[in-house]
Amino acid sequence: MTGVCGCCGALRPRYKRLVDNIFPEDPEDGLVKTNMEKLTFYALSAPEKLDRIGAYLSERLIRDVGRHRYGYVCIAMEALDQLLMACHCQSINLFVESFLKMVAKLLESEKPNLQILGTNSFVKFANIEEDTPSYHRSYDFFVSRFSEMCHSSHDELEIRTKIRMSGIKGLQGVVRKTVNDELQANIWDPQHMDKIVPSLLFNLQHAEEAESHLDNHSLWEPKTFAIRCFKIIMYSIQPQHSHLVIQQLLGHLDANSKSAATVRAGIVEVLSEAAVIAASGSVGPTVLEVFNTLLRQLRLSIDYELTGSYDCAIVSTKIIKEHEERMFQEAVIKTTGSFASTLPTYQRSEVMLFIMSKVPLPSLHHAIDAGKAGENRNRLTQIMLLKSLLQVSTGFQCSNMLTALPSSFLDRLLSAALMEDADLRLFVLEILISFIDRHGNRPKFSTISTINDISVLKLKVDKCSRQDTVFMKKHSQQLYRHIYLTSKEESNVQPHYEALYSMLALISIELANEEVVVDLIRLVLAVQEIAQINEDNLPVYNRCALYALGAAYLNLISQLTTVPAFCQHIHEVLETRQKEAPYLLPEDVFVETPRLTKSLDHLVPEVFFRQSKISEVLGGSGYNSDRLSTPYIPQLTEEDRLSKRKSIGETISLQVEVESRNSPEKEERAPAEEITYETLKKAIVDSVAVEEQERERRRLVVEKFQKAPFEEIAAHCGARASLLQSKLNQIFEITIRPPPSPSGTITAAYGQPQNHSVPVYEMKFPDLCVY
Repeated sequence: MTGVCGCCGALRPRYKRLVDNIFPEDPEDGLVKTNMEKLTFYALSAPEKLDRIGAYLSERLIRDVGRHRYGYVCIAMEALDQLLMACHCQSINLFVESFLKMVAKLLESEKPNLQILGTNSFVKFANIEEDTPSYHRSYDFFVSRFSEMCHSSHDELEIRTKIRMSGIKGLQGVVRKTVNDELQANIWDPQHMDKIVPSLLFNLQHAEEAESHLDNHSLWEPKTFAIRCFKIIMYSIQPQHSHLVIQQLLGHLDANSKSAATVRAGIVEVLSEAAVIAASGSVGPTVLEVFNTLLRQLRLSIDYELTGSYDCAIVSTKIIKEHEERMFQEAVIKTTGSFASTLPTYQRSEVMLFIMSKVPLPSLHHAIDAGKAGENRNRLTQIMLLKSLLQVSTGFQCSNMLTALPSSFLDRLLSAALMEDADLRLFVLEILISFIDRHGNRPKFSTISTINDISVLKLKVDKCSRQDTVFMKKHSQQLYRHIYLTSKEESNVQPHYEALYSMLALISIELANEEVVVDLIRLVLAVQEIAQINEDNLPVYNRCALYALGAAYLNLISQLTTVPAFCQHIHEVLETRQKEAPYLLPEDVFVETPRLTKSLDHLVPEVFFRQSKISEVLGGSGYNSDRLSTPYIPQLTEEDRLSKRKSIGETISLQVEVESRNSPEKEERAPAEEITYETLKKAIVDSVAVEEQERERRRLVVEKFQKAPFEEIAAHCGARASLLQSKLNQIFEITIRPPPSPSGTITAAYGQPQNHSVPVYEMKFPDLCVY
């Protein structure tokens, strides 16, 4: 019987004998390497036998698993791995089928070690680039099984962690093996991704109770987990594809526009972090669409906050928490700044123009919501959009101020500077400062003080460029006017004065030539006059703040100009204030508890900066003394007056009673014009036409003085002067007359009777004309 068995053993196929020989008598001895080399050589020499070798190894492995002979199982898998690495012939497809069958058998086992063993073999297989395509291979089982391993709930933490890690590695192997194989089912199909993505998210999330997608398990709300997930994604993909992730997040934000504020805030926070990781300019071709989406969400959040409903219904099914909507709004503003920081300068300028165009301002060309609810909505929208604009402008660097602050942008921005709301004015000042501060000097002026030596500030000062000079020639008076009018506001508090001081100081450093320095000094002296005359009945604090603001700035500019006599005058006034009126200095005003006086009616002249003295000392150093001695008077524009209005209905002022003063024969007053809808409409339309006519008239005057001969200009001016003189003579004739004769008339020098002139004090004036 023994001989028969030996004879039968000798008749077994050679590949089976070679396979049997790689297994030792004791599995702890491991794979017999010399026999493994013989098996590998045989497989390479006879590739047509490779599929049979695989089938036989698979048969032995399944038998050993059933008999719990796990040592031989490990040897069989090691042999399979070595054969896979060595053989790349056309017949490997049939061998792979046997290999995958064995891996599946291990993965189905309840033994963690066998599951891990099968996973490791599959990962090695996934790294092999096959020479021939496979038409019938399927990986559906492996996707399901590896996903299941990712959710392992084994009692022992260490083993549970190993199983989950093996599941993740297995999913990586499946994706790597199938993503570039056109013959395989698309791994990106929902049937696969709905298993893979939750498995990965489950293991990224530390909380044990989470089980699936971000939306399904409210994982947007803690934000930390969602941010970590998308950081991994952003760092994993190539930079040129970053904008695709951002567009997907924007679309998801729009789709969840009526979700809870915490969910929307989580999505926006992820957007913010993704934008920081994205390479410069990778937001994509539709840059403005990104910001349009964010601003639209901001506007919706404001509506939700005010109405308390997501669908404008009287009774809402969802409770909207105001503080959560505010948190979402702040997240949108932060994200707006994050996106802008990745953009090149020209795109950033476009974004700022776009945001500014969305700010509702009271003007003839921009309607705003009326009523109490409309005012609240307008105010919140203005504040949020200006905060967004401040985020975008922070860190903005542009050498050409004409490019950074074009007229279309600056006009609207300065219009907001004169709004009644103190917060809006402060935002506008901060935005302007962020544009002007191109050398990082702003922090050095955060505190208003009369420092004795400004060299300790280590200011970065460059010579004013030609572009800056052109900008100031074009816009300086506009800036001065708004600084002057803003300083008069009664609702100003310490941050407003600090911003005004920073604004004046930065203009002096960044944009100043001699002409600008002269105008800034005139402006600050005019601000001192506001506090001194007090026509606006400002409180004591505001007046002291204006005095202190002027003192701090003149102390700074005197040291920047380095004119000894100018410095001496400023120093003398500061010393006098220190002794006689310390409440006029910033050190006593801009503190937590201001040290003020009850009355400012009895100040001695020595505590004021004198325009005549400053004009004298600076004029001797080459500055324009005539301009210095001329008091600064702002030119109020229609825009300044409109900015103070609260509603669009108040921005239209019509003069309905018209009296012709140019025709002396017409003594009757024209009847009052009836106010109708057509009248209002006509007034709005006509105002635009009048503006165009006035602009054209100015252009013709400038062109005439540029191109006309000198003799023609002189003749024209002479005629105008003669006409003016004749008008003055008429006025003098009327005002300076002899007493009336008893007959009620007087005889002029040429014998012509004239009407009796009524004395000024007897004249009857309309009530509106009496001051």
